[in-house]
Amino acid sequence: MNRFKSLISLAALLVSGTAYSYGTGTSSYPLMPEKRLVSTEFTGITSTGGGVGLQGRYTHKINEKTIVDGGLGIGAGERDSRFFLGADYELIPDYMKQPKVSLKLNFENAKEFDVRRNVLTLAPVVSKGFSFWGTEAYPFVSLPIGLSLNGESKTYESLVNLSTGIAGNIPVEGYRHLVATAEATIGVKDSYTGVFFGVSYPLN
Repeated sequence: MNRFKSLISLAALLVSGTAYSYGTGTSSYPLMPEKRLVSTEFTGITSTGGGVGLQGRYTHKINEKTIVDGGLGIGAGERDSRFFLGADYELIPDYMKQPKVSLKLNFENAKEFDVRRNVLTLAPVVSKGFSFWGTEAYPFVSLPIGLSLNGESKTYESLVNLSTGIAGNIPVEGYRHLVATAEATIGVKDSYTGVFFGVSYPLN
């Protein structure tokens, strides 16, 4: 177990070597207030200028309704570095047959195609807990909509993504305290298409 914790910590340090968040993160996963997670995430961009990379994310549920996160990432291809900060606010809880609905605000500073961009997005996120073979998991769908500012030309463009995925504890004895996420994103307008996988370790 100590070896596994060390691997997660090492990967998180690797992605901090440089400073656009890929993926929704653990927004759909139910956390208790004051719960903190550190995540290591694999990113794979399949659209133009894509490549594989790593991303580190810190997540903190600061109260009953609000989750904040932030992190750094690096990648191959023309989308080579990013820094991001986000906040997710719960509007409707996951209760009985009712899905959870939240809004996630995200700020990203990214280097793409040799241009530095500032990106601000707002995403409605809808999720619902289900039992899969006795293990609870939380599928979700989100629609990030935002504006991207080109740091060189000082021009704006709008962007839209469609994302879907699932989050839940790893159903393996000895690793059930870890949260795994898997997500696929489709670029609808002036954005990217890719797949993302992550593992989160609870700090408390």
